[in-house]
Amino acid sequence: MAAVPKSIKMSARTVAVALVVIAQATAAENPHRVVSLVPATTEMLFAMGAGKVIAGVSSYDHYPPEVETLPKLGGLLDPNVERVLALKPDLAIVYNTQTELKQQLARAGIPVFPYVHRGLPDITTMIRSLGTRVGFGAQAGALADGIERRLGDIRARVAGRPRPRTLLVFGRQEGTLQDIDASGGYGFLHDMLDIAGGADAVGDIRRESVQMSTEMILARAPDVIIELHYGASLTPTRMESERHVWDTLGSIPAVRNGRVYLVLGNEYVVPGPRVAAATERLARLLHPDAFK
Repeated sequence: MAAVPKSIKMSARTVAVALVVIAQATAAENPHRVVSLVPATTEMLFAMGAGKVIAGVSSYDHYPPEVETLPKLGGLLDPNVERVLALKPDLAIVYNTQTELKQQLARAGIPVFPYVHRGLPDITTMIRSLGTRVGFGAQAGALADGIERRLGDIRARVAGRPRPRTLLVFGRQEGTLQDIDASGGYGFLHDMLDIAGGADAVGDIRRESVQMSTEMILARAPDVIIELHYGASLTPTRMESERHVWDTLGSIPAVRNGRVYLVLGNEYVVPGPRVAAATERLARLLHPDAFK
């Protein structure tokens, strides 16, 4: 048998080394133990089929149900750094504002994926970016495309219809019209309302959250009030009782015409992959005829 030239041996060795380097780089780029301290990104990972890489989640993660079996690691204001480090993650997803936590993770040699969110388009942008980072780029792209397509369908259904002036409330003191927080003209809730065919009653105030007094509500005279509730389920009796709290403002069109709606769902506080379904719920309240 003829001897193999030394140059070919060297080339083969070089290729082998290169393949090892590439394999190591791929392993480093595609994490296998991810901690997510952001409920929205946890939902994104599960929705794109990457739930198996999640090693721990925030204490505020409750969806999908599988998260209840995972270690809970605190949240935005109270991350449990010791528990995070004990899980030996190869990627940590944190809020970009968690500066101290990011520094601690960097000192421990743990790569960080910072979560940044502003408006509705940022949700699908984040899904695609996160999917690429964890090695699920194709699945994440398909998920994001589906969300955008469904939002486009909702917008098309309500196009050309009158846009009722809508107050979207996401916080209020139970049993009273005190401490009312409403969605202003900026942020994903405002964007959802726009797609759903509503005119934001305080859309001229460029803030995510607007504290509303009863005087402001009377002045804005919304045609529709949609109040969002989260967390533990309210009984139908309790929901009806809270809806009647608005009866004290009987002069505004929303109350006068029976268009005060209470909606229960954590998807309105977690800007994640359920956003299209949440937007459709709003659209069905505002324009029921468009979905018959």
